[in-house]
Amino acid sequence: MQSLIHTADRIVVKVGSSLVTNDGKGLDLAALARWAAEIAELKRRGKEVVLVSSGAIAEGCQRLGWATRPKAVHELQAAAAVGQMGLCEAYEQAFRRHGLQTAQILLTHEDLADRTRYLNARTTLSTLMALNVVPIINENDTVVTAEIRFGDNDTLGALVTNLIEADALVILTDQQGLYSADPRKNPDAVFIHEANAGDAALEEMAGGAGSSIGTGGMLTKILAAKRAARSGAATIIACGREHDVLSRLADGEAIGTQLLATTTRMAARKQWLADHLQLAGKLVLDAGAAQAVRERGTSLLPIGVRAVDGAFLRGDVVACIDSDGIEVARGLANYSSDEARLIMRRPTREIEQVLGYLVEPELIHRDNMVTL
Repeated sequence: MQSLIHTADRIVVKVGSSLVTNDGKGLDLAALARWAAEIAELKRRGKEVVLVSSGAIAEGCQRLGWATRPKAVHELQAAAAVGQMGLCEAYEQAFRRHGLQTAQILLTHEDLADRTRYLNARTTLSTLMALNVVPIINENDTVVTAEIRFGDNDTLGALVTNLIEADALVILTDQQGLYSADPRKNPDAVFIHEANAGDAALEEMAGGAGSSIGTGGMLTKILAAKRAARSGAATIIACGREHDVLSRLADGEAIGTQLLATTTRMAARKQWLADHLQLAGKLVLDAGAAQAVRERGTSLLPIGVRAVDGAFLRGDVVACIDSDGIEVARGLANYSSDEARLIMRRPTREIEQVLGYLVEPELIHRDNMVTL
């Protein structure tokens, strides 16, 4: 078995609170420095990396002198506000040693449930990666309430994996990986080296709460892998205290538990698009654009659109039809119907001049389009 990180181009790395804060004793600066060095090495190899880091609440509790994690939401929010300062500063210093800039991204469930905010977050992350900046993501614990919390950063890591269409999610924890039973209670527990994400048997094997510092357990990691697999991403659960764990995974070494996706990233996305029963609007393509989309699967540029039908927002699924009214494709619109009407029949270079801004050069990118 070879680690899929070896061939992955875009990776999400999630580190848990117990690792970041050395089991609640305070920020483990040596560990942060080690991960920064390894992520810098991955980037030197041409891989894009987004870091999802827990630890703000745990660090805040330590700074405030609280021995145990509080349960009241307002106290958790206060701890997050205090701890986030130290967490960001520590990461910034660690990555600066390798000539890398970092960016803080704080997300809530509402940011990813709302389609416009979802697309804005994706565009921001894509821009940061293009600028060679390392995005560091955490849940916005300062403002969340119990109703909108992700619940744990394992889930957040999976959602970010889907958001940026990463090839793999690496969950670094204080455990070696997944066992068939709790090895602390059952000496006959068997280590699971590889399995399919979403296998119901995995959820039965996992269970129990996480550490007193964090909120997740192995079950949340199994469910996160299942969620990430929906967009075709594999998940690796490995011990964050392993020496050079990320670099060794990138070398292809099998470390921890590898959970495979049963569908490809593109197949999952295009199946989702194809399954839409209600479309927000239609784009009428000229003959050249219709042929290019149908035969070569190219992106749809504004210049190839003759008419816009319906009212839709950026991120809505719209149909692409030819002059005979036959649907040739459908996809996610990068511009609203009002914007599309203003830029249709115009070359890409005129979009910013007409609208006053440029969101994307394409009206529909080929990665967000399925031909019919």
